[in-house]
Amino acid sequence: MKNDVAIGKNRTGIALSPIDKRELLEVTEMTIPSMEGDETFIADARAEYIGEGAVIGTVPPPASVKGVASTGVAAVKGVNSSVLVDKLSERLAFERTGTRLYSALIGKCESGEALPGGPTTADLQKIHAEERAHFELVREAIVSLGGDPTAMTPSADVAGVASMGILQVVSDARTSLKQSLEAMLIAELTDNDGWALLIALTRAAGHEELARRFEQARAVEDEHLVKVRRWVADATLGAAKPAAKGTA
Repeated sequence: MKNDVAIGKNRTGIALSPIDKRELLEVTEMTIPSMEGDETFIADARAEYIGEGAVIGTVPPPASVKGVASTGVAAVKGVNSSVLVDKLSERLAFERTGTRLYSALIGKCESGEALPGGPTTADLQKIHAEERAHFELVREAIVSLGGDPTAMTPSADVAGVASMGILQVVSDARTSLKQSLEAMLIAELTDNDGWALLIALTRAAGHEELARRFEQARAVEDEHLVKVRRWVADATLGAAKPAAKGTA
């Protein structure tokens, strides 16, 4: 297993060079600010941008007669259908990213790096297939409600941007399988809560059968979360006690 916490030539901390540390602190005391004021100016600038009312995006109108009908059903239930469409698109974007994340994890596992307690390549391939199935489930749900699964809604856009850091960690050739799993834990925790909220919205909008299918998907996602948690814990504890491992 690649040792991602070994002591090495890390010189990023200032404490390793006390002379330079003293000189740097002396410079800060001698430096005169280029302008008067504090963070109030930047806060005012941000408030001005926020006040302009710009938004990330919008939810598209219904793409078909079926979509109009679905909007009407939700309205009767007292639910704004655009919120449901937005969250469906968010889950679609997240599940798409999930398949890519597990593809990257499979590559790292196949490279020969092993962790105490797993995962195996077969474990990751199974989850990858389930994430892809969930993507198809949400895509079909959007179509069945008369929506457009190719539309980028506000929540889908935000989810895509928020997931970029996780994808960068998992795809980086320098990160270990353990580090990648730690990033995946963030994704699985978010995914789990996302499904719970989507189920509540779907049921509130009157789509009971769809909500039941989503509950089945969430049950599978619960299993993913349990597995990733266990893999991260086993890998971390195994790295912390290498001597105990070797004598077991």
